[in-house]
Amino acid sequence: MRWFAALLLCLLVTVRAGAAELKFATWNLEWLTERKSGDPALPPDVHTRRPEDFDRLRQYALQLNADVVALQEVDGRSAAQRVFPPDRYSLHLTHDRRVQRVGIAVRRGLSYDVNPDVTGIEGDPDLQLRSGADITLHLPGAALRILAVHLKTGCARKRLTRATSGSCAELQAQIPPIAAWMAARQREGTPFLLMGDFNRLLDNRDQVWRELNRVLPLGRATEGRSSPCWGREAFIDHILAGGAARSWIEPESLRVLVYRESGPEWKQRLSDHCPVSVRLRVPGD
Repeated sequence: MRWFAALLLCLLVTVRAGAAELKFATWNLEWLTERKSGDPALPPDVHTRRPEDFDRLRQYALQLNADVVALQEVDGRSAAQRVFPPDRYSLHLTHDRRVQRVGIAVRRGLSYDVNPDVTGIEGDPDLQLRSGADITLHLPGAALRILAVHLKTGCARKRLTRATSGSCAELQAQIPPIAAWMAARQREGTPFLLMGDFNRLLDNRDQVWRELNRVLPLGRATEGRSSPCWGREAFIDHILAGGAARSWIEPESLRVLVYRESGPEWKQRLSDHCPVSVRLRVPGD
């Protein structure tokens, strides 16, 4: 019996050692740009950051210490690298020609391929919506597809069916391209994460959540939780897992990195969103 117990323990250790625990996060950096106030590409109420603001954000990025981060509202590579140093992170941004772009920061040492932007989410160019950033992360035991999104604001709770507001109609038009992307992953048998600012309070009664789950069952890391960012509030930043990745989420690993600074000034100088993260245990070879 002792011999059998020792063998079983050895096998368990081997299995656990073959798995990789990785930290995935999403972070809306709220008009992260190096442009100056008065630039015609910026709304007049946008707060432009000082060098020390970039420094603080970089320190928070290092404290977050995530392996992969879905980024929103980033104005190009130069601004993003001031928060995610190029010696630590590789950056992929969508090809949208606008100030608010979506991207993904990947820790150096992790291998990934860039897939075409999911432009169907953008819809009519006149609406100034954002494409999705799509990569394939190559891990020792699996390929993990990651889609980063920033969906239409202004329709956090309202029904999408027969939408009377323009925002809700625009959000409704973004759901089929995401559903099609998910269906393609299902056909391939590829596990995936869908991360970003959904601008939507997803719960089990929500229409967006139900429509996505009609494609295939999803895991939602923020389920049943509220965010402590700038005071207790419902999550609109979400990390969704599909396929085999649903079972990879480490229980109770959801975290929100809350800024030490407080007050309206800091909400502008840092971001009105906090980084949201979760850990996944990905099978090894």
